[in-house]
Amino acid sequence: MEIFMDPIAMTHYPSTKNKNETLEWINWTLGNYRDYGVGLWIVEDKQTAEFLGQCGIVPQKFEDGVTMEIGYLLKRIVWGNGYATEAALACKKYGFEEKGYSKLISLIDLKNQASINVAERIGMEREDTIHRWGKKIYMYSCFGNKFKNKENVN
Repeated sequence: MEIFMDPIAMTHYPSTKNKNETLEWINWTLGNYRDYGVGLWIVEDKQTAEFLGQCGIVPQKFEDGVTMEIGYLLKRIVWGNGYATEAALACKKYGFEEKGYSKLISLIDLKNQASINVAERIGMEREDTIHRWGKKIYMYSCFGNKFKNKENVN
């Protein structure tokens, strides 16, 4: 609720979420685990166990099938500390090395420069601009074979 009720943290989402909408989000995540074997994880500080946000792999349905997306949403107070990049990179590694996906995407609001920076830091490139959730968004993507050949990510 700390993130979902924060209008600044939710700027690039359609709106903030109330308690019922948050429960729907949790049930959506549990359904993704049941149906696809992936979902959102808690991002926490390793030393204090403080909740920082969420990050994970979620299915995105398109006309031609399902593509897995790396998604992240963190508390505003921890923005700019590298947590999103660290978590997204861990999801990328997990998706390619453990799940065997050949492609991962991130769907990003055109005005969300911070998320664009995260996607680019983990080696994603802008693939397309699509219409989704009632607006234009960027689709960033990366492919498994590129990950295995890249030793370090900037």
